[in-house]
Amino acid sequence: MARPIISKPDLMTETTFYILLSLVEPLHGYVVMKKVEEISHGTVTIGPGTLYGAFSKLEKDGLIEVVSQGSRRKSYGLTTKGKQVLVDQINKFSIMADNGQKVIKQLS
Repeated sequence: MARPIISKPDLMTETTFYILLSLVEPLHGYVVMKKVEEISHGTVTIGPGTLYGAFSKLEKDGLIEVVSQGSRRKSYGLTTKGKQVLVDQINKFSIMADNGQKVIKQLS
């Protein structure tokens, strides 16, 4: 049995985060790859194999779904659960960044 892409709410890879973030509007795979690169300012680039493997796991986990399908491509979007997981992650990252800044200020 495949391991869930997010086994705990606090364990999300950077790639997964950017894929979910790019899917706030329905997109097909090629555009997701470009959007991830754009919103990460080039720090994250993903290839088709990585992307479609992630799509498969995210779909199985109920975080994304196919929203339209043509003869050559599918468009994916976030599910309600996917939106909530993304919001939770953003909130968690914000808290982590704030805590990190507090520690760094103490070192100065």
